[in-house]
Order: sequence, then structure tokens, then C-alpha cells
Amino acid sequence: MNITLRMAWRNLWRHKRRTWLTVGAMIFSNLLLVFMISLQFGSYRMMIDNTLKSYTGHMQVQLEGYNDDSKIRNSFDNIIPLAEQLRQTLNTSRVAARGVAFAMTSSEMRSYGLQIVGVEPGYEPEVSTLSGLLKKGQFFSGNNAEEIIIGSILARNLRVDIGAELTLLGSGRDGSFAAGVVLVTGIFESGSNDVDRSMAQIPLGYFQSLFSMGNQGHNIVINAEDLSLVDVLQSKVSHVIASRKELVLLDWNQLQPGLQQAIQADMFSAWFMYAILIVLVAFSVLNTQLMSVLERTREFGIMMALGVKPVRLGALVITETTLMSTLGLAIGAGLGALLAYYLSLVGFSYPGMEEMAGKFNLPDRMYPSLSLLSVFLGPCIVFICSLLASVYPALRLFFLHPVSAMRTV
Repeated sequence: MNITLRMAWRNLWRHKRRTWLTVGAMIFSNLLLVFMISLQFGSYRMMIDNTLKSYTGHMQVQLEGYNDDSKIRNSFDNIIPLAEQLRQTLNTSRVAARGVAFAMTSSEMRSYGLQIVGVEPGYEPEVSTLSGLLKKGQFFSGNNAEEIIIGSILARNLRVDIGAELTLLGSGRDGSFAAGVVLVTGIFESGSNDVDRSMAQIPLGYFQSLFSMGNQGHNIVINAEDLSLVDVLQSKVSHVIASRKELVLLDWNQLQPGLQQAIQADMFSAWFMYAILIVLVAFSVLNTQLMSVLERTREFGIMMALGVKPVRLGALVITETTLMSTLGLAIGAGLGALLAYYLSLVGFSYPGMEEMAGKFNLPDRMYPSLSLLSVFLGPCIVFICSLLASVYPALRLFFLHPVSAMRTV
């Protein structure tokens, strides 16, 4: 161990209380940063999963151009057989075919325009949480059943309840007149007024018959078991549809571009608060090192009179800060990682979260996402800022005059 490192370690413990107070501030800030960043990353994963699993899915197979021009004629053939092929290839049931159209929906008293989504009753619950949000009634009895589930606001506007009949009027894929009578079997509450007001679902088989779709549909929704597995599934799905040149595979970033923007905006606001904490720790280090330099002015003057260069003394001050910051980083990051790891297993909840989650068919606990980035990002920034804070006390030594310094009492 060189002389600078040994002197720096010795100088730290000349005032143990002051050193431990500064190191303690670093430990607390690093622990808090690791926990908050891990919880933030975990909440983003949960937000992405919950948003996508509610309807969109992690990825979709569509006709090229359908995402920008969602017209009924932009459909593709053999959608149900292709969905079954994907389920077998991916060895998962989280694959469901859909058809989308618009129609006028009428009860005995009122009429409203809305989006009609044809779904596979056996597989739609695997890719969408809507079936779990039924407040009344039940899901479809079969793929060709003349049934419909509607939102609570639409039910109130149409003044209908379970068992009522609705008339659907629209235009088929071939331009023909589409008309049918369906039975209301379920009423859902999604938590979104727009969805509850303007969207309804019917079985895909009946949808194809009603809108003259033949064996066609508009998209195949695919959900991964976990967000980290999306890339693996994408490569497998791309291989399956490679022979269908008219089809494209869109991931969640393309389907929901606003979601990533919302995450970035939230991250920016969070880092503004983290920056305040980091600056406070940096000023604590600055105060500690400045006091240390000032009270050792006579000692530094004697050392300079004996031939020690100012750059050597400056390196000593920065080495002291490095040792303190390393202690704060190691202990704080370690404690923060242990806390985040424990909560990633048991979950984290706050008062009222279970009630809110139950209302929207969401998980009732949050789980921090532990990774090297979440563990070391915050503490490393604290470490760097602490070193920068020690530069000013170190630079003061370059303007120190040995004679005047040795006269300091």
C-alpha cells in the first residue's frame, strides 16, 4: 500500500464521527437510490405489461399497412389456422385472432356507433384482461354464438341489461350490407370511459359471417409470458410468417408509441428528484473535506516546506474522498440490493392499492426489478459527484503559501 493511500486512510479516522456522518449520508442516499430506481424499473415493467395485456398485446401480426389504415378491407386470409399454427410453434395459448369493424348498434330506444371486435372465445382471455372485468353476465358460449359483450357506459346509454337484444348495422368487407341481431351476455367495466362507451366484442366466427369476411381477419395478438421474452418470441413468429410476404409483425413500441414516451417523461421527472438528493450528498462531502483541509492548514504548510508538492497533497485529499465514497457505495448499494431483492420476491404494496388493482383486474403488488443497472446507476453517480465535490478543497492547496500556513494556529 503506497504512502498516499495509508495517509488518506489514517486521516479519515482522525475524526471518526465526522467521517461516519458523511459516509452515513452516502449509504442512506445510495440505499434509497437503489430501492427507488429498482422500484421505478419494476413499475415500468408492470405498467407496460398491464397496458399491453389489457388489449393490445406484446406484438401483433397484421396485413402490412393496417396499423396506419385500419379499414375493414385490410385483412388477410386463414387467420384462425395461422393463429393455431403460432400456438403450436410457440407452445403457448397466449395467441388469439381478431377482426375489427365499425357498426351502428341499436336497442329498442337508442342507437350508437361503436367498434366491433371479433374474438376467439377460447383464447381471448389469454391475451386480454377484458373478460376478467365482466361485472354482469358471462363470456361467449361459442365461436359462432350470436352474442355480444358491451361496456357499462354503452349499456347505460342504450338502456339495456343482460339478456337484451341489440341490432348491428354496418358494411361488410365486400361492400355488402351487414345486419344482425345479438344477445347481450356480458357487461364489462374496463376503467376507461372511452372503451366502456365505444367498444364491444362478439365471437370471431359470427363476426366473419356478419361482415362477409370469409376466413379472414385483421390481427393476431400475441402475449409473452414476460416482457423479457418478447424478443425471443418475435424471432419465432417472424420465422413462421416469413412465407406470407403480405404480413408484418409489430412489437409493442410500434403499436403503442405513446407508452414509451410516457415512461421517458416519468423517468425525467424522477431523476430531477434524485438529482436533488445527489447534490445534497455532494455538498456534505464538500463541507467535510473543506473543514478537513482548513483545520490541517499548518500541517500542510509544514509538509510543503519539507518539499511535498501541492499536487501530492491534492491527491491525498481526493484519495480520502475516494475511500469514503467507496465505503458509501459498497455498503449502500449492498443494503439497497438486499432490500430490492427481498421486495422483488414478496412484493411491495401501499394502502388502497389492492382495492384499486381489483377494480381494474391488475396485480395488487409491485415488484422491484433488480439488475446491475438499477443497483449501480445511482451509487456510481453519487461516487462521481462526491469526487467532483472534493476538487475545490484540493485546489485550495495549490494556492497555499508554506510560511503563512505554518503560522496558522
